[in-house]
Amino acid sequence: MLCWPLFSHGHLAAFLAALAPGINIIRMLLLGVGIWKNEAIIKSMSRHGDRSELLKGPLYYACTITFSTLIFWRTSPISIAAICNLCAGDGVADLVGRRFGEKKLPYNPDKSYAGTAAMAVAGFLASLGYMHYFASFGYIEESWGMILGFLLVSTASAIVESLPMSSDLDDNLTVPMTSLLVGAAVF
Repeated sequence: MLCWPLFSHGHLAAFLAALAPGINIIRMLLLGVGIWKNEAIIKSMSRHGDRSELLKGPLYYACTITFSTLIFWRTSPISIAAICNLCAGDGVADLVGRRFGEKKLPYNPDKSYAGTAAMAVAGFLASLGYMHYFASFGYIEESWGMILGFLLVSTASAIVESLPMSSDLDDNLTVPMTSLLVGAAVF
């Protein structure tokens, strides 16, 4: 998203911006099914070194960024919310949860209050940062309503990520889906 303002206003701009994450979709598929062999990439993108893991979280991650770019592009707060909650929110939740997550959630012992709160805050702050960034280029108009929308989307995404079913389905799928659905309702 940081590079989106570098693209022209032409009709193909979103498509061209989506090429890099789109190529990652193809790469995940080729690596995940075993057509392309590269153990270094597999180890760097999977938790247990199993190539089939790339067909879940990393593939969902690349799909979220690609489709948010193609469908919502730089004029929609939905793209900001989906990508910021997935990248910043979920990423910070993992780091904070591992470091400060002693107190676990009563409904999910794999998640902590600290990680869930960190996810909501990081997703929200990243969304605000990108809102301001895109507004400075004239792509969107900053408003208190948009700020409230980002707060609602980030909070909902953090709550859904904390649910036990999010571990089964993969939070790289549930977080952007929540961001897209709640974002569509509030923006």
